[in-house]
Amino acid sequence: MSQRSRNLPRRSCHAVPGSNDKFLAKAPGLPADMFFLDLEDAVAPVEKEAARAKVVAAVRDQDWGEAVLCVRVNGWGTRWTYADVIEVVGRAGPRLDEVMLPKVQSAAEVVALDLLLSQVEINSGLPAGHVGIEAQIETAQGLINVEEICAASPRLETVILGPVDFSASIGMPSLAGGLLIEEYPGDYFHYVFMKILMAGRANGLQVIDGPYVKVRDPEGFRRYARRTQILGFDGKWSLHPDQVAILNEVFSPSQEQFDRAWRILDAYRQATEGDRQGAVMLGDEMIDEASRKVAAMLVARGDRAGLERS
Repeated sequence: MSQRSRNLPRRSCHAVPGSNDKFLAKAPGLPADMFFLDLEDAVAPVEKEAARAKVVAAVRDQDWGEAVLCVRVNGWGTRWTYADVIEVVGRAGPRLDEVMLPKVQSAAEVVALDLLLSQVEINSGLPAGHVGIEAQIETAQGLINVEEICAASPRLETVILGPVDFSASIGMPSLAGGLLIEEYPGDYFHYVFMKILMAGRANGLQVIDGPYVKVRDPEGFRRYARRTQILGFDGKWSLHPDQVAILNEVFSPSQEQFDRAWRILDAYRQATEGDRQGAVMLGDEMIDEASRKVAAMLVARGDRAGLERS
């Protein structure tokens, strides 16, 4: 695993087409927590091989600050995967934190990438285990195997839902591409969200929601970001620069939440260590060990977002 990136925030995960010089040049100026330079769906087949050199140059020559930096390679079902890894990871240098593997269907695919990365690290002089892995779940088979996928390698840092490809995989008769369907009485992705979330959390991974394709609909995007933030996801993809700030806000605790979480931790510490009680009243609310766990999680997220106690 990449020790630098594993615990960094991923509220906003910004997609950058690997063949587009303009977008590659502009991306580092955005306040995104994470960037992935895409060699897969955002790159035409005839441009995929040429895009590798552009991605390598962007990783090596541009200032990405403290953001998590990742490259999405093509999936194992294509002819480009091994060369993507060898050429990009082998030449990009130590600033590259992760490789994202799309359309993961089994734990074996993650193991295969892990083994290939080990070979590339040896031959390029990178420390063993330097490059982390992000696994993208986009098919019915991938969802069925998601628990095994999330446990497949110590390099794994995140698991991601790809809603558009997933809709196609299960034969959903809609062109909504992961958007809500008014005729359906509920959220048809709720089971998918929760299954991926549980598998990720059980293995200590961050869990990321995929894109919202209406890039000129900021209010709709905000509503969709809330949809998985409420469940406990760590972040979501952005496809347009305007979406980055919305994600950083939605997936961060408010200052009020952050301060209250600290008050809960203080009160519980006093109750258990000073007063030797297992539970205590804080205002009109009883707090106990379960309350402490929730508060500690909120404080950790606030810390990662740069909040300070008022």
